[in-house]
Amino acid sequence: MIALWLVLLIPMAGMLLQAFIGHHRHAGWASVALTGTTLVCSLWLALTVLEHGPLLSESKLLYIDAFNVYLVVLTAFVGLTTAIFSRPYMQHEVVVRKLSRGRMRLYRSMYQGFMFTMFAALTTNNIGILWVAMEGATLATVLLVSLYRTPEAVEAAWKYFILCGVGIAQALFGTVLLFFAAERVIPNRDDALLWNVLYGSAGQLEPTVLTLSFVFLLVGYGTKVGLVPLHNWLPDAHSEGPTPMSAILSGLLLNVALYALVRVKMLVDGSLHSDLAGHLMMGFGLLSFVVAGLFLHRQRDIKRMYSYSSIEHMGLMTFAFGIGGPLATFGALLHMTVHSLTKSAIFITVGHAAQIAGTQSIEKIRGLIRTQPAVGWGLLIGTLAIAGFPPFGVFTSEFLVLSATMKAWPWLTVPLLVGLVVAFAGLFRHLHPMVYGDPPEGQVAVTANMLPVMVQLALVLWLGIAIPVFLSKWFEQATVLIAGSSPL
Repeated sequence: MIALWLVLLIPMAGMLLQAFIGHHRHAGWASVALTGTTLVCSLWLALTVLEHGPLLSESKLLYIDAFNVYLVVLTAFVGLTTAIFSRPYMQHEVVVRKLSRGRMRLYRSMYQGFMFTMFAALTTNNIGILWVAMEGATLATVLLVSLYRTPEAVEAAWKYFILCGVGIAQALFGTVLLFFAAERVIPNRDDALLWNVLYGSAGQLEPTVLTLSFVFLLVGYGTKVGLVPLHNWLPDAHSEGPTPMSAILSGLLLNVALYALVRVKMLVDGSLHSDLAGHLMMGFGLLSFVVAGLFLHRQRDIKRMYSYSSIEHMGLMTFAFGIGGPLATFGALLHMTVHSLTKSAIFITVGHAAQIAGTQSIEKIRGLIRTQPAVGWGLLIGTLAIAGFPPFGVFTSEFLVLSATMKAWPWLTVPLLVGLVVAFAGLFRHLHPMVYGDPPEGQVAVTANMLPVMVQLALVLWLGIAIPVFLSKWFEQATVLIAGSSPL
């Protein structure tokens, strides 16, 4: 359990440390060291779980199994690559006077605070603490969204705070209902919100109360996932906040909110012995997938465009988890991984592209391959990957989800395929001139740190060609836990 405590304590200590030294020129290296150490500890934790099985702390407040431990490692890895990108990027923001020293302290402190809330949400065994951690992530993200203090950034932060505040309030009510159902069947009411206890007693929980609880939790955590029609905060938060925040927002926060939703679905399935929860997730997921694909065509801001791509892919994951079954669940788990890696790599590239052009307007970002080939090729390859081109991992995961859909719900294959085509057209409609167009005069050259992009896209390519045995076993164990059987 030492590794688990270190995963939580390192970002907490980092948050306090960066509050004092975050303005220092070399504070970025401290952030890289903190996130790198956290990644090492998460790998240590993962090896322990794979060798000895699920871990439960003595206090019963922390619980690790095959499902959340892989998300802990993914969160730590994306946190490290984003910190590596963030160091020179945010220093450039200080040089051009977009940020003061005080705001740099705030940024670096809240970055570590955000990472802490993500790890707390993933590792807690208490569904009430899970809600608290998600609320903490909301507060940290609000401060990051409003970092530039422009009128647009402040408006986006308020919009995010209000919409997600309303959503998280619904999740709180759903958690209260879950406690109400659990305390009637669990002798010790102090254990009524512990995940391992609830999962073992799911068949005894009152179905009607649990159904109402799931509806509120779906609305609450669905707001954080970015499901339509609860998605309006997401494009604004992406477009107005600093680019590193966009990378961790799409790569981490959305995954953790969906993780919470899937955990509750497992309880509802065990209580109702029906597909009601799955059908609701399928409906919201498919709606989000199709609507976000259509909105891709209307965007004029590059970060807003890729934020709608995030909504599209989160909708697809929600749809896949709603279908259930081993094949769809395995595909959804793989898609969570490759989407996080690809989308964080894209936002890193987008950040460099916006600095080169001096704007986030798609109309003014042109000819990146001519002026800065590494950025241009990074954006092109990243978009090819997120659009589902073979042999990238996104193609593999989408193929698995389509196969599961054809098996369980054949008539839904058509809207899925149409949605994929519409999203593909929306992305490449805007991408071609940004990459191959004539560069405007005055386009500046910046120091682009493309190492994280290359590493992440290489991993996505690897996962599309051949999933490593250890990772396949990881996904298989998580699939058995969620769906009850193995896909292999």
